[in-house]
Amino acid sequence: MRIGVDYYPEAWDRSLWEKDADLMQQTGVEIVRLAEFAWCRLEPKDGEFAFEWLDEVIDILTKRGMKVVLCTPTNCPPLWFYEKHPDSVQTEKDGRKTRKGIRGHRCINNADFLRYAERIIDFMTKRYADNKSVVAWQIDNELEANFCFCDTCIGKYRVWLKSKYSTVEAVNKAYGNVMWSGEYSSWKQIEPPFGSYPDPWLNPSYMLDFNRYASDSVVEHINWQADLIRKNIPDAKITTNVWFCTNMPNFYDEFRGLDFISYDNYPTTRLPDNPEECYTHAFHLDLMRGVKRDKFWIMEELSGGLGCWAPMGRTTSPGMIKGYSLQAFAHGADTVVHFRWRNAAGGAEMHWHGLIDHSNVPGRRFAEFADLCKDAKALKAVCNTEIKSDVAILYSPEDEYAFKIQPQTNGMYYMEQPMLLHSAFTKYGLNVDIIDQRADFSGYRIIAAPQMYLTNADVVRRLYEFTENGGTVIITNRSGVKDEFNKCIMQQLPTAYRSLIGAYVEEYDPIGWDEARLKLADGSVYKCRRWCDVLHTETAEVIAEYDSEFYKGKPAITRNTYGNGTAYYIGTITEKSLYNRLVRDILTQADMPFVDGLPDNVEITTRTGNGTQARFIFNNTNKEQHFSIGSEDITLAPFEMKIDIS
Repeated sequence: MRIGVDYYPEAWDRSLWEKDADLMQQTGVEIVRLAEFAWCRLEPKDGEFAFEWLDEVIDILTKRGMKVVLCTPTNCPPLWFYEKHPDSVQTEKDGRKTRKGIRGHRCINNADFLRYAERIIDFMTKRYADNKSVVAWQIDNELEANFCFCDTCIGKYRVWLKSKYSTVEAVNKAYGNVMWSGEYSSWKQIEPPFGSYPDPWLNPSYMLDFNRYASDSVVEHINWQADLIRKNIPDAKITTNVWFCTNMPNFYDEFRGLDFISYDNYPTTRLPDNPEECYTHAFHLDLMRGVKRDKFWIMEELSGGLGCWAPMGRTTSPGMIKGYSLQAFAHGADTVVHFRWRNAAGGAEMHWHGLIDHSNVPGRRFAEFADLCKDAKALKAVCNTEIKSDVAILYSPEDEYAFKIQPQTNGMYYMEQPMLLHSAFTKYGLNVDIIDQRADFSGYRIIAAPQMYLTNADVVRRLYEFTENGGTVIITNRSGVKDEFNKCIMQQLPTAYRSLIGAYVEEYDPIGWDEARLKLADGSVYKCRRWCDVLHTETAEVIAEYDSEFYKGKPAITRNTYGNGTAYYIGTITEKSLYNRLVRDILTQADMPFVDGLPDNVEITTRTGNGTQARFIFNNTNKEQHFSIGSEDITLAPFEMKIDIS
């Protein structure tokens, strides 16, 4: 397990470089990320490269036993480039050019940008091709789906549509463009969604396809850069760093041609007061591991309070820096790189706190980081282990796009139900994979399939087969609603899943901010919110029925035997305690072992392999926790991680 830091030597006087490297070495830093924003220093004038300073920094780090991740600096071309090629700046949704000086403001499809980007990547990779200290390459920085609206990108969007549909008539049919007299008669009439996005007045089918194009566009660019790197370094290990951004690309497509996942991990520094809120980043970490179903890196890890384009948030509480990093290791990371070594003294990010403050005096946070480095070295036995899960939760970027395009009701968002189900399974100490709907389902015993909003015939077929062969499936409200083109299916919900769940939706009530109640057979009453599917059972048995509203007494949650397996349907969104109870019953019926009695937000994760088992128990709360696992009594301080290796 390796600990590293993100370092920006170009921002500091040379007199600091060796002092910083000495302290990194003493602290236990093993890997350093460099150069993702350094293009202006690497090529200060057109065609005049100045890599000597980077050579010096890499040499300083190498002499102290540290490895390096180099980044292609294409996120921020120099201002001299924009002066020569003003059309290479991105075009915003309102048709205006992005203001220069903001990061990521180049158009990734602009021919001039691509020509200059290819030149510096070629120069950079040739220069460091044989440098054994460079162990990985990061492409650009936090690339988002390509929401550029310049003429070049509009042209590429039309080419993408022609490749998919061949004719304008096919586009009209797929989108249902006859509504509002919206049928196209030529390709030139098709433009990206200028203005606000998503726009509730625009055709949802059209907006979903634009999001698909925008994701494919940035994936194409990532693969283009990866090919450039591999041309000079065939065995290079290549990644790019991602986060849950506004214009998210499809992570599964994004990393298909890369070697490993890198995630920028910024858990909250202020725990919510609402006990119903799912705040743990365990969900995000499991999702990142599930993208390639393999170990991953944290390329940017929380090091202090955040503040940049928003006011500063609370600083990290004692234990957070260490606990959140160990949490990442517990969920499948093998390298955690902290952002950043020192607070920036200038620029927009100067209040996004690193390990060392502007005073340049290492303090409490740095001492905790140093302690983490020691603990990470003690985890070398865990390096060759992996996370094996009996439970998977299906995630679809396209379903999330569709939810954002057409919000279902007040307060309802795509991630809520996957996170609630994840919280319930981890409550019982289970490993959970979060995987693509297109992934292989074999090897799992339970698959939670929340909000299967867009209907894919192959996914439907495989869920039926999985259940018929003895698996347990959990389907939720807002499943089977749309076809692949984001148009409503003219059948009773949940359409394609009706036979699987043994019930159908008579009607639904989008209750939004309001609350309803439901009741279990033993008389227990729980609150529910957001959405209420009023069910009619065919072969299913009723687990819970509504206890309020005009549909009082109607089924809300059902269970159905299908083949050798079982399918559950959750027609509403409930309190966490009911998910916990339901999941406990599901695990019991499936005869799966679980840990009982864990306090809320205390997490257990297990990694196994090569004769080693590592159990991570993490107190992801700001209070001391006392509990028992079997005959073992455990006390954990806030954000403390207990690790047992056998």
